[in-house]
Amino acid sequence: MNETLRQLRQRALAVIEQAGDLAALEQARIDLLGKKSELSGVMKQMGRLDAQQRRELGAMANELRSELETLLEDKKKAVAAAVLEQRLREERIDVTAPGRAPETGGQHPLHLVLDEIKEIFVGMGYEIVDGPEVEYDLYNFEMLNIPRDHPARDMQDTFYVTDNILLRTQTSPMQVRTMLKGKLPIRVIVPGRVYRSDAVDATHSPVFHQIEGLVVDKGVTLGDLKATLEVFARRMYGDDAVVRFRPSHFPFTEPSAEMDIMCFHCHGEGCPLCKGEGWIEILGCGMVHPKVLAGCGIDPEVYSGWALGMGLERVVMRKYQIDDLRLFYENDLRFLTQFN
Repeated sequence: MNETLRQLRQRALAVIEQAGDLAALEQARIDLLGKKSELSGVMKQMGRLDAQQRRELGAMANELRSELETLLEDKKKAVAAAVLEQRLREERIDVTAPGRAPETGGQHPLHLVLDEIKEIFVGMGYEIVDGPEVEYDLYNFEMLNIPRDHPARDMQDTFYVTDNILLRTQTSPMQVRTMLKGKLPIRVIVPGRVYRSDAVDATHSPVFHQIEGLVVDKGVTLGDLKATLEVFARRMYGDDAVVRFRPSHFPFTEPSAEMDIMCFHCHGEGCPLCKGEGWIEILGCGMVHPKVLAGCGIDPEVYSGWALGMGLERVVMRKYQIDDLRLFYENDLRFLTQFN
């Protein structure tokens, strides 16, 4: 038996030495110390020996088992350390190498310019207000002196939800909502999305952004309106911006005008973008109609006011010399990243 244990020890040492990975070590542990191992077989045969031999052989077998367990554990730690070292070498990071900056988002050009417009008007003492995009016909048309037979109220031009509820076609309903509060004087701008049944092309979209402006106070004149818009144009486009005012008609203003800016693409010569006119319309404006003031409970004999409505997309196109409105909505990063 002593010789059997000695030979078993030599074979076990060789098996442990040859085990090169954790899987081989686990198999060696099963083969050397498991229930079906040779060592377990030797210990089962001790029952045929006398008491003295059992004590001696039992001590030797337990000593061998303890030795093998220690050797297996030490080899396991060594193999694990080697595996970790190899992994660290393979996954080593060069901390001196330049890093890769993460891609960051940025503001859409429409938002960039909208913030600039807000800053210009806030600097002139205006308040920024907001209103609902789903609006009542009463505020969107009727109280703005737009009769029921007006083309703008046709279902081909307006998105109706019900007979009396629609997607607002302009930010002008906030004129009415603001004046109905009765807090005078009024000096506000109203940015927001509006909806019209327009065919999509380089200068039109069924969904676009508009900015409404409203001033109501005693002694407000058309000259105040013209001066305000000229200041706005210079601050937005630079001192060399060329603007013109043309007589126009809007049901809710009287007199009414439209303000154009010289086409940036052809510099007034005429091109497809400006439809050969050399000018691009960016806003409509005028003195608030006395009927609108009176309908909101404001005495037109005491107070007067002016209003404006500008298309944000057209302002941005002029500022950045963009010739197609559709670029704002295509989410092409090659286009959008130019502005950040």
